[in-house]
Amino acid sequence: MSGRLDSTRPYAIGLFRIVVALLFACHGASTLFGAFGGQSQPAGAWPGWYAAVIQLVGGLLVLVGLYTRPAALISSGSMAFAYFKVHQPHALLPIQNGGEPAAMFCWAMLLLVFTGSGAFGVDRLFTARGGTGEQMSAAEQEPVTA
Repeated sequence: MSGRLDSTRPYAIGLFRIVVALLFACHGASTLFGAFGGQSQPAGAWPGWYAAVIQLVGGLLVLVGLYTRPAALISSGSMAFAYFKVHQPHALLPIQNGGEPAAMFCWAMLLLVFTGSGAFGVDRLFTARGGTGEQMSAAEQEPVTA
């Protein structure tokens, strides 16, 4: 069973990346434009407007799997900043200070820094052509067999 699960790892990572990045980009659009019932930040307002730009742009890059690792690293760092600067001063634990989304996005994006884009990412096209994209692991290169 482990071998079968290992062969699907790139697809699971790819789906994880897509879902997390879509939610992250929507969070940025909500803060940046007031979309989805959110409240927009005034242009240039520190730190909210800049965080929203990172969320939207970083989320879209991670969503399509383009420059996944650097975009996820910057996104993770922005969420760590949000947690420690905005939420943590109110209480220690995320459940107490409303920082659960920031903590979850921070750790999810950090995971993508180490796993890469998985399947379905534009980064894989660069790697397949021998370009400068991220390197695929042996598990990612194996075809899925039934």
